[in-house]
Amino acid sequence: MSYIGKISQILNINTRQVEKTIELLESGATVPFIARYRKEATGSLDEVQILAIRDKLSQLKELDKRREVILQSISEQGKLTPELEQKIRNAEIMSELEDLYLPYKPKRKTRATVAIAKGLEPLAQKLFQQNNFDIELEATKYISEEKGVLDESEALTGARDIVAEWINEDATARNRMRNLYKRTAFLCSKVAKNKEEEGKKYQSWFDFEESAMKAPSHRILAMLRGEDEGFLKIKIEPENPESAIETLEKSFIKGNNDASKQVKLAVADSYKRLLSPSMETEILAILKEKADEEAINVFTENLRQLLLASPLGQRTVLAIDPGFRTGCKVVCLDKQGQLLHNETIHPFTSSGGERQAINKIEHLAEAYKIEAIAIGNGTAGRETEAFVRRAYFKNPPIIVMVNESGASVYSASDVARREFPNYDVTVRGAISIGRRLMDPLSELVKIDPKSIGVGQYQHDVNQSKLQEALTDTVVSCVNNVGVELNTASKELLTYVSGIGPILAQNIVDYRSEHGEFESRTQLKKVPRLGEKVFEMCAGFLRIRNAKNPLDQSAVHPERYKLVEQMAKRVNCSVPELLEKKDYRDQVNIKEFVTPDCGLPTLVDIMKELEKPGRDPRTKFEVFEFNKNINKIEDLVAGMTLPGIVTNITAFGAFVDIGVHQDGLVHVSQMADRYISNPNEVVRLQQNILVKVLEVDIPRRRINLSMRGL
Repeated sequence: MSYIGKISQILNINTRQVEKTIELLESGATVPFIARYRKEATGSLDEVQILAIRDKLSQLKELDKRREVILQSISEQGKLTPELEQKIRNAEIMSELEDLYLPYKPKRKTRATVAIAKGLEPLAQKLFQQNNFDIELEATKYISEEKGVLDESEALTGARDIVAEWINEDATARNRMRNLYKRTAFLCSKVAKNKEEEGKKYQSWFDFEESAMKAPSHRILAMLRGEDEGFLKIKIEPENPESAIETLEKSFIKGNNDASKQVKLAVADSYKRLLSPSMETEILAILKEKADEEAINVFTENLRQLLLASPLGQRTVLAIDPGFRTGCKVVCLDKQGQLLHNETIHPFTSSGGERQAINKIEHLAEAYKIEAIAIGNGTAGRETEAFVRRAYFKNPPIIVMVNESGASVYSASDVARREFPNYDVTVRGAISIGRRLMDPLSELVKIDPKSIGVGQYQHDVNQSKLQEALTDTVVSCVNNVGVELNTASKELLTYVSGIGPILAQNIVDYRSEHGEFESRTQLKKVPRLGEKVFEMCAGFLRIRNAKNPLDQSAVHPERYKLVEQMAKRVNCSVPELLEKKDYRDQVNIKEFVTPDCGLPTLVDIMKELEKPGRDPRTKFEVFEFNKNINKIEDLVAGMTLPGIVTNITAFGAFVDIGVHQDGLVHVSQMADRYISNPNEVVRLQQNILVKVLEVDIPRRRINLSMRGL
């Protein structure tokens, strides 16, 4: 079966759709471009389906690459039979392929290889056949002081070692063991010797066991971390190990004679010494891969929600990075996020300090016509918010607490140094806080997603898979929103379909040298930006107030002539078609269907003509914490408080209620009905009401509930 057929079967997607998607991917088309502008070719597959096809294609190619290496290795050994080759070519999963290769895989020194070197393989073969013969007499034939076989017992022991390895390398036996482990194995953890006190945070898993394949991802990753840190010992074993040995005996014991008894001993040895550790390693790898996948899904969904958080938009902003001892760094930003002013205030160092700080904030707000004040939610955040709210403003700005996770990472980065070479990290951090309020997406793309603080065990999962998934998510979000070509940073442009870091820098350099872009076609003058890249990126770039109004929309330049034909058909200009609903209502899109431009694309075009360059993100909502609750000691069970969702995990959601310690709404407390996925109920940065269930001040733990609210 071809890749197309296999992928179609695995993903349950029509073969024609899979075929066209693979063609587009292999021609260099990006996932956002295919999903948005090639709906006719793919049958309107979305980004998730296209990514699944891409990833499955990559997996199948890797499997085939490994298959060819294995075939070549066995062939070079002169052991590749037609039957074995057929089995290898028919193998559809990596474990099946590796099982077939195991007997031929170059080995390090083992008990079996030592026994073979001593000339005991013929004895092992005779035992394995289990005919009725005098095993003691047969074993004496292999006694050799020169080879190190001193008596019959040593000969039989060596022969059993060889048989044990054959059993371990038998593909059918391994598959049966694998299935038995998947059905019945338990994941068990014990506290490491003398680590009870030091490893107290892993106390829940000091004496714990559950069905391995049913263990949730966060628990698996927590236990593995505990083992990595030396506090836990993990074991995976079937519910009844003796039944595993009995299963093997049914496969390999053919009689009831002395030779069969030797094979029976070899079966038990093979299971305990070889198969059981091998299956334990393999099942643990399966569990880790599954846990990684779930944790990565949680992280990418959180990242998506954070990147697509509501933007305040272009407003003049005063941003404050709070601090007690060192003071609060204050910056004023214009509507484009450019720095206008910065200084430090000290509201917490003396009785007169707050009054001076309030006077300064009032003065800056008036001088720079501030429309919004952004306050970082870290140390001293609530205290800073409180004194700012005591200020008097002639034109009151909105006051917003901003999640500052990762701002310190940005402020010390090369990106920040390039943007603000003459300012220190404290100024850069405050600027980042202000810009996050204006446009979270544009600012957060400058930070490694792993530093944003919305993951679950992100440092424990496969880092290359995590990075790929996070990059896919950032690319998806950036292209979903669209990018203003004349104001976008290099970092934001890097994620636009088809561009990448080198072309992003070229675009910024061209803009600096030649001024603002006046049209999308002008992009073709950027060094190294050819027709293919233009095709990939043009639809996702916006030019506000462009001469051609379509340049500020998501309509691709390849469809401009089509829009002109629509306008001509209803006797108006393109600008009039965008401005007046009456003209758009007269357009019968069915008249414009062609083989490469069907109804899905035409429907998208009409939506864009209605609201050119519309922002898909939700409208910004102002949020305020309870003014009377500022620290964990203020909390009392039963209180109902406003909060903002800061992180979503498989087991619940963390909520900031303004006390410098997020509380947890366990998944069981998220709704009056049963839910398995917290994303069914909440989204990141959502404003919600929560009830305080329990407060553990010494451990700084807060349990919250959303039920009944």
